[in-house]
Amino acid sequence: MLTQVAGRLRTGDLVTGISRLLALACLVGLVGMLPWLSGKDPALTILRATSSDREPTPEVLESIRQSIGIDGGPLHVIGHWLTGVARGDLGRSWVSGADVGPDAVDAFGVSLSLMAAALGVGVVVAAALVLPALRDGLRGRPRPRGGAASAVLISLPEYLLAPILMLVLAVYLRILPPFGWGGPEKVIMPALSLGLPTGGYLGGLVSDAVTATFSERWVATWSTAGIRGRTLAGAILRRALAPLTGQVALVVVALTGGAVAVEKIFAIPGLGRELLDAASAQDVPALQAQILLLLALALAAGVIAGAARRLLMGRAAGAGGLTAPPPVEHPGRAARVIAVSGAALLALMAAVGIRRDPYAVVADKLAQPSAALPLGADSLGRDVLARVAHGAVSTVSGAVVVTVVCFVIAMLVGLAPRAATGFIEVANAAPPILAGLIVAGVSGPSATGAAIAVACVGWAPLASHAAGLVAENRQRPDVLLAPVLGEGRVRITLTRVLPAVVGPLARHAALRLPGKALALAALGFLGLGAQSPAPEWGLVLSDALPYIERAPWAVATPAAALVVLSITSVAASRSMRR
Repeated sequence: MLTQVAGRLRTGDLVTGISRLLALACLVGLVGMLPWLSGKDPALTILRATSSDREPTPEVLESIRQSIGIDGGPLHVIGHWLTGVARGDLGRSWVSGADVGPDAVDAFGVSLSLMAAALGVGVVVAAALVLPALRDGLRGRPRPRGGAASAVLISLPEYLLAPILMLVLAVYLRILPPFGWGGPEKVIMPALSLGLPTGGYLGGLVSDAVTATFSERWVATWSTAGIRGRTLAGAILRRALAPLTGQVALVVVALTGGAVAVEKIFAIPGLGRELLDAASAQDVPALQAQILLLLALALAAGVIAGAARRLLMGRAAGAGGLTAPPPVEHPGRAARVIAVSGAALLALMAAVGIRRDPYAVVADKLAQPSAALPLGADSLGRDVLARVAHGAVSTVSGAVVVTVVCFVIAMLVGLAPRAATGFIEVANAAPPILAGLIVAGVSGPSATGAAIAVACVGWAPLASHAAGLVAENRQRPDVLLAPVLGEGRVRITLTRVLPAVVGPLARHAALRLPGKALALAALGFLGLGAQSPAPEWGLVLSDALPYIERAPWAVATPAAALVVLSITSVAASRSMRR
């Protein structure tokens, strides 16, 4: 019996390892195949950028195709790209014809500096959220703390927080420069925009972990032995932080590659802005180089996170059986009330404005709110209420389609959890913005492309949940006895396992619907989703931002709608964590 169990464990570990290697190979292959997938012939563009006086004969164009490695099939494209990467050649821009490596490395350095500053802000905010939980635990009264503050900070997307900070600190108070990069004073607003939500996220995780750690037996043993104060607090923090090092690694990657909106708003020449420019221009070699640098950062962050975990645990790291502290139960009623109220408020706004025309010019540019236009007009004289109401319908309907697709993928993947481990980890680590940049770089910006991008990474959390539900239900007594009754594996799965999985997974998917809508709005804000004149929330906000000082009402409505949507999303997720 023990031999069979050990054999199954070894087989499972082997399958998991192969899955991770295969997922990494697929990711590298996808990046390498981007020129072939785009179906775009850059030869003429490169010729005009580098030798405008040369005649674009078929022979010259074919020579250029051969030099950049897109004259063959996908395997040839990948081989040519990997060969160049091995010798330090990241390719030439399809727009300028220049080497993409130096610019990508310079932008990467800027983004690393911004990431470090934002992470510093996040650590300070997280410490402020964790200290009350640590203090209560040391006093013998551990209880959940910081949940409301954490939820408020998380519910402020950086592309909303950044213009608010710019308006207050740069436009009204005039104490900080609004744009640019180069001095310490120019780092403050971008670092706050990224660091405050990050601090809320990390603070919530660590606060819950600290509270849960106080319920473990060894804490009572140490207290009985007279070990208290700083020594006990240090041990609690080490125990709570150790399982969360992987989450910190994901945050590092997200801050570096996901800061696209902040770098765009503050005109920072970082990797995020370079990614956005490359995707918008479909400059695939530049996109490849930047994604490769992010992949290298992700691998390095993962290695450092593993080393940090072993360092925090010390001798206990090899003892086995170490897992994250049990989850802390938060009161779910308030979160459910907030989620339902937010959804009702958005539905009411959509119902009031859905009969208005979102495309017609009905007033002067940036007209103030009036009886005819309750929320004023935008920069073209269109009804803001109508555009935001129709945007609610289009954004939420797109999110529904994405959620259904993610649910179906998760159901299928959850049936083979070990084989899908690597792909789940890769998809979990990739923010929707990065997926949107890749899709836009291949096919151009569009609402369909944004939906595909969100679906490409949005299935992973559901798949993790589905895998756990499948594994749990396969251990039920009736499922274990079913083979004795002559039922085959397929029949057991279809008649006994899946019916028990569908309900909980569908509820989980529904709770993630607001998050999907928020991701679609973020891509629209960056110009990677629906294009003008579509009344999409992110696009409406992006179009109004240049007029934030002259016509704050044009910005306030889409911004308020997105804040309500974000709060609804966070409240829904917290109501699930009971």
